Amino acid sequence: MTAASYVHGASDKPLIGQTIGRFFDEACGRHAGREALVVAHQGVRLTYAELRCRVDALACGLIRLGLEAGSRIGIWSQNKLEWALTQYATAKAGLVLVNINPAYRLAELEYALNKSGCQALVLSPAFKSSDYLGMMRTLAPELAHCEPGKLSSRKLPQLEIVICMGQERSPGMLSFDDLLRTPGHDELSALELRGEELQFDDPINIQFTSGTTGAPKGATLTHHNILNNGYFVGEAIRLTEDDRVCIPVPLYHCFGMVMGNLGCLTHGSTAIYPSEAFEPLAALETLASERCTAMYGVPTMFIAALQHPEFERFDLASLRTGIMAGSPCPIEVMKQVIGKMNMQQVTIAYGMTETSPVSFQSGTDDPLDRRVSTVGRVQPHCEVKIVDGEGHIVPRGEPGELCTRGYSVMLGYWEDEARTREAIDAAGWMHTGDLATIDDEGYCKIVGRIKDMVIRGGENLYPREIEEFIYRHPAVLDVQVVGVPDDRYGEELCAWIIVREGQTLGEQDVRDFCKGQIAHYKVPRYIRFVESFPMTVTGKIQKFQIREQMKRELGLAEASTA
Repeated sequence: MTAASYVHGASDKPLIGQTIGRFFDEACGRHAGREALVVAHQGVRLTYAELRCRVDALACGLIRLGLEAGSRIGIWSQNKLEWALTQYATAKAGLVLVNINPAYRLAELEYALNKSGCQALVLSPAFKSSDYLGMMRTLAPELAHCEPGKLSSRKLPQLEIVICMGQERSPGMLSFDDLLRTPGHDELSALELRGEELQFDDPINIQFTSGTTGAPKGATLTHHNILNNGYFVGEAIRLTEDDRVCIPVPLYHCFGMVMGNLGCLTHGSTAIYPSEAFEPLAALETLASERCTAMYGVPTMFIAALQHPEFERFDLASLRTGIMAGSPCPIEVMKQVIGKMNMQQVTIAYGMTETSPVSFQSGTDDPLDRRVSTVGRVQPHCEVKIVDGEGHIVPRGEPGELCTRGYSVMLGYWEDEARTREAIDAAGWMHTGDLATIDDEGYCKIVGRIKDMVIRGGENLYPREIEEFIYRHPAVLDVQVVGVPDDRYGEELCAWIIVREGQTLGEQDVRDFCKGQIAHYKVPRYIRFVESFPMTVTGKIQKFQIREQMKRELGLAEASTA
């Protein structure tokens, strides 16, 4: 009888049964003199002992404002020292940190603050084209006349405290730096007492997932969720106290704050932020100057670094490992990262915000073909099953929906019981919406999203497979395949292609490349050459936008299903 597509991560390494604050204090004691954090663009370099002093000062400052355990506090900022301090300080003070996407504008900010019931907000003055102060003043004009810490806003009724980073004083707002004053003995004692009252299953973080259909959902995560996931992700790449991890991914996302910050904390490693947001040159400069041993990023970041005209002048010999995650990685990119960036032990990770995030990860010693064609094996202490449309587990090798269960599954969507029940079933399984297969050795392949799967004339087509093939063409830098409506077949394939600099490529060239190599019905009917793909700030391709743009361009309507 064929084995079922069910795997669980047996491990002799126990889960961490502590709050983030308790673990943080112990780690800072163990690694006191070691470098904990480097923020290249701010000229910051802190040991673990120095980091703890600043975190304790900020935690006491937040408590001084009257914020009780369980209160929600938003952070709206690019990657900075203040982000890391706020992450650890809120955990120690038992506050629920609400991550606000740096790309958000007025309506999105208003929604996030009100949905989560933020009593306080920490914000950067500005970032790129985003004037955060200006947007806050627009949403809450009452700031101009209120006493700092005592906002009463019509549009943001629960928000009382706004804390601004930087040197400039802003009416109605408190200064971040003022909260860092040296705490007294009584304040430190009160902070310690609060820490003893916290439980590791308490909610500690709300992250809003991309709202491709409907409003964003606030995935609610606990100390236990994210501390353990950071630890086991670090274990998979064999992090030690001697490692120096380059983190160009956004801190507001799990990749930065969990896999990056908490992964380093749990191993005594050094977390290094090369820039406020990803810049390929800044990343390369930091990798070389800081002698980084690991780099985290989505595939588009690695592509940008490899393609940078100055790439060859940087000595990357110190690199050993790293993680690619966030979106599918083209096989050729993986090979270049190993060959040109010296990351022989690079791994692929797969997950989602709702699972803290990682469920699968390849190992540093996995065979190359496994590391370039799968997302590895299940993480320790996690269970995964692959099910069909009826909820039945499918045999090994057959595609179905990936469901996961275990310590990493979120508490639920903040104040949204209905959508929580849609995502997490009665047995505790998180339904990811991703289509996957698991082979006889337990390796997982992500073959697409349930919503991305294209059904053409009754054939189930998986865009990932077609993308991997087209990517083999030497003139193709990147490719995304989506389904668009078709009266005859229900759906047809469309490929958007970015051509390598200095190369030329036509539609017929692509079709000729596919002919005889893949089934005729897998050859895209529509081919477009573009300069870039629509993306989220974390580098995830927004395929629904490609589909909608092509529907408008081609004048297509959804095929009738009647």
